[in-house]
Amino acid sequence: MPVGTAGAVKGLTPAQLADAGCQMLLANTYHLSLRPGAEAVARLGGLHRFMNWPGALLTDSGGYQVFSLADLRRIDDDGAEFRSHLDGTLMRLTPESAIDIQNRLGADVIMCFDECTRYPVSRDEAAASMRMTLEWAARCKRRWEERMRPEHALFGIVQGSVFEDLRRESAEATTALDFPGYAIGGVSVGEDKPLMQQAVSWTAPLLPEDRPRYLMGVGPPEDMLDAIEQGIDLFDCVMPTRNARNGCLFTWNGKLNIRNARHVRDFGPVDLACGCPVCRTYSRAYLSHLYRAGEIAALRLNTLHNLAFMLHFMTRVRQAIRAGRFREFKRTFLRAYSAQS
Repeated sequence: MPVGTAGAVKGLTPAQLADAGCQMLLANTYHLSLRPGAEAVARLGGLHRFMNWPGALLTDSGGYQVFSLADLRRIDDDGAEFRSHLDGTLMRLTPESAIDIQNRLGADVIMCFDECTRYPVSRDEAAASMRMTLEWAARCKRRWEERMRPEHALFGIVQGSVFEDLRRESAEATTALDFPGYAIGGVSVGEDKPLMQQAVSWTAPLLPEDRPRYLMGVGPPEDMLDAIEQGIDLFDCVMPTRNARNGCLFTWNGKLNIRNARHVRDFGPVDLACGCPVCRTYSRAYLSHLYRAGEIAALRLNTLHNLAFMLHFMTRVRQAIRAGRFREFKRTFLRAYSAQS
């Protein structure tokens, strides 16, 4: 799922995303509740109509944004109090208000309000944070059932940091609440990659195979392949778009830095194996020129290519799974995906 924080993926229109093969977007509860406000979005027909997006939408709960506002927040058993990053206005989010806001936004998948556990963290702090998330999950479920809209699926979030017993406790208690889907949260928050992979390997097998399993905030292709092998179905990450804005492009032979001098006179496409509009139309030399000249078009074209690559990558993964060739696909992809510059 490409990340459309404020109801837009930076630099691209919804039509471009749909043409690239995007089926589902992520939007941000916290940011949209600040501007233009959930009530305004609801009056304008909900987020799908507001942004003219024909596909599915997932909204996060705001928990990660509260986590990122560490210097501006206060968390208690009832919820989180924090100051807006826009104007310093004092705000409060609770499990109930997070569900209400997401209902007004009208997403297809909405997320429980959780406390995203920081890293590094002591075991006692991680346990207290995880158990608070469990209490909030139960409150979110009750609110969702009270305000039930059949088109909205509520996902629970498993926390527990890098502690196996806490991950198990969280997974067992969260699945006992019987959500339509489940997410693994609290990874990619500063821990080393082996610790992230370990947390996923502990948690994913404990989640029901007949429900969607979502790994939050993980995006490098090699990490996605490892997680898919564990049974993960959904991903989101700002990495493809952020890297694009910094001149880093993804190819089937690894990452390519369009800023490097050797691309200035390279009239070939970014990736011969890619059929996206950028690779069909423009050369590396042109993209390098645009980036060096500071043209907005560089950011848009780079972003379109990276998202088209990631969406095609996931299409190939699904095809390999259906054909019973996933492990072969993973080996072949990783062998070719050697670093470029």
